[in-house]
Amino acid sequence: MKRLSTILKPLIPILAAAYGLMLIYLTALPLADRNPSLGAEALTWLLTVVAIAITYFLIQRIQPKLFPEAKQFSMKSPAFSIVAGLILIAPLWNLVEAYAVYGLTSLIATVHTEPISSTPDELREDLIAGVHAVLLAPLLEELCFRQLAISPFRRRRNQIIVCILMALLFGILHVRNFPGAFLSAILYGFLFIQTRNIWYPVILHAGHNLAATLLALYCFFDIGQIQMSKSPVIILPDTIVTIASVTLALIGFVILKSKQS
Repeated sequence: MKRLSTILKPLIPILAAAYGLMLIYLTALPLADRNPSLGAEALTWLLTVVAIAITYFLIQRIQPKLFPEAKQFSMKSPAFSIVAGLILIAPLWNLVEAYAVYGLTSLIATVHTEPISSTPDELREDLIAGVHAVLLAPLLEELCFRQLAISPFRRRRNQIIVCILMALLFGILHVRNFPGAFLSAILYGFLFIQTRNIWYPVILHAGHNLAATLLALYCFFDIGQIQMSKSPVIILPDTIVTIASVTLALIGFVILKSKQS
């Protein structure tokens, strides 16, 4: 067993990324049609739940036998106050990520934006996809790209190197959204390393996706106007969303600070 773990450890990041990519591809297959049915949507949910269950089994039963170092990371559910604090902070991260990508992209090319708009059918599709992106996708992606890939390494330096490598692979997986996905993956990875608990990046990831989904409703009901670039994907909020994001984040930080004290 020790010899096998020695052979596998250098390959773990690539294996974890390949495994995660395979699961994401398989779970998305039912949605390959342009207008997927409700049955296809339900099948995607079911496949994602099965993929999460299989991955959880690997992490709990197989990984510790091969890599005892993985036990340093926990899957214990955090307190409700931490969940609430991270979700409230997530919209601010959407804001920071958007302007970081916008600024970096503007250095090398002109960024073309247009107001976000959607028809009722498009909104329905966005909301169904958004629910999956909030409840299931973050857990599966964080288990594969953070827990499986980083936890076998004991030294912090190695964990950080793997974190950056997985962020690159995670960004490539998201194609047009490479810059934003890369920056988010860096944050999720460092949060995982710092807290030693996979639920922290899962919750922040879910909050990030929830904020993006709520923006679709915000635009559909004409509460405000959000500018968007499609390549790379950049969502630039208006003043109302900016103020709301900062306010929610301040409340979130207060909640987290009070939990620590």
